[in-house]
Amino acid sequence: MHCVRTIAPDVLYVGGSDRRLALFENIYPIPRGVSYNAYLVLDEKTVLLDTVDKSVGERFFENLEYGLQGRMLDYVVVNHMEPDHAATLSELLRRYPDVEVVGSVKTMSMIDQFFGLDLSGHSRTVKEGDTLISGHHTFTFAMAPMVHWPEVMVTYDTTEKILFSADAFGTFGALGGNLFADELDFQGQWLPDARRYYANIVGKYGVQVQSLLKKAAGLDIAMVCPLHGPIWRKDIGWFVEKYQRWSTYTPEEKGVFIACASVYGNTENAAEIVAARLAENGVREIALYDLSQHPVSDMVGEAFRFSHLVLAASTYNNGIFTPMENLLLDLKAHNFQRRTVALIENGSWAPQSGKLMAELVGSMKEMTVLQNTVTLKSTAKEDQRAALEALADALAADILS
Repeated sequence: MHCVRTIAPDVLYVGGSDRRLALFENIYPIPRGVSYNAYLVLDEKTVLLDTVDKSVGERFFENLEYGLQGRMLDYVVVNHMEPDHAATLSELLRRYPDVEVVGSVKTMSMIDQFFGLDLSGHSRTVKEGDTLISGHHTFTFAMAPMVHWPEVMVTYDTTEKILFSADAFGTFGALGGNLFADELDFQGQWLPDARRYYANIVGKYGVQVQSLLKKAAGLDIAMVCPLHGPIWRKDIGWFVEKYQRWSTYTPEEKGVFIACASVYGNTENAAEIVAARLAENGVREIALYDLSQHPVSDMVGEAFRFSHLVLAASTYNNGIFTPMENLLLDLKAHNFQRRTVALIENGSWAPQSGKLMAELVGSMKEMTVLQNTVTLKSTAKEDQRAALEALADALAADILS
């Protein structure tokens, strides 16, 4: 049974949500599920903007058939070829063999890579600034390479002023009736997933996101329709400002993310002493996590959120205890930068984690590592409390200045 929604005159939502998938891209936990958005424009010519993942393929084709009401599908615009959006493309072409596929040069190459399809006479390759007129609607295309694959483009409907933004402005989380961000408690319930989605999926490509934001700034946008998560029709500037911060690696909050990798709890105790001292100094935004208890993708999102980091880790096999090492390697892979970092190391006989953490942090761009690393031997002693509190004092002074 179809579940089609009208989002604007002549524009239908024909996507669906997956609440069963445990790992997005087989790596990122999604306890709240994920949506796969697709949009159908009913004009003199019919235009489908993207397809969906196979997991919601049956519902998608029911929606599409209902939306078309017996009409032929004239165009399918492929903004992004990743399988979570394009896995059903070959089935679409089987069902609608006369449809014309619209996409970038790299999109056409990837269609051949994934499906081995001959699109001769059934494709239209577009470049920056090209247009497609379906009757009342005019669509303009802008290339958005590496947001987050090289073939990505976005489509702007000049008639309804809708930006079909591909993976940009996407969010983890299944949709449940309310399609629009203004119908949801977005800041309270969705923002952490939006931040985590950005940091892990697009975070490496801040320069490319900045390029897309500059293009979008020149458009009169009434609605943003991403491929994942809610549609934006109000307060669009609020979410764009988040993207502006994330893509320039500018913290959202002046506060401290305390990441703790502790084997038996002694390193964590030292981190708690620092957290308590920060609070006594008037720092209100403090988030302390045991890295062993949280997916690394969540922690990457939190690192993007805060201005200051405390990295507290045990030495393990003469290296960094693996939960911390995994976090730092992931942050480096996502081009993380522009933060102030304090270090706490622990080692019962040969503390090494501090030096190794400093090396990894130092390999990232524009990172300031405080010099007063605190070293523990098994447990924090009373004479080390002063060093931990001094570390917290230095952080607080910088945050509150």
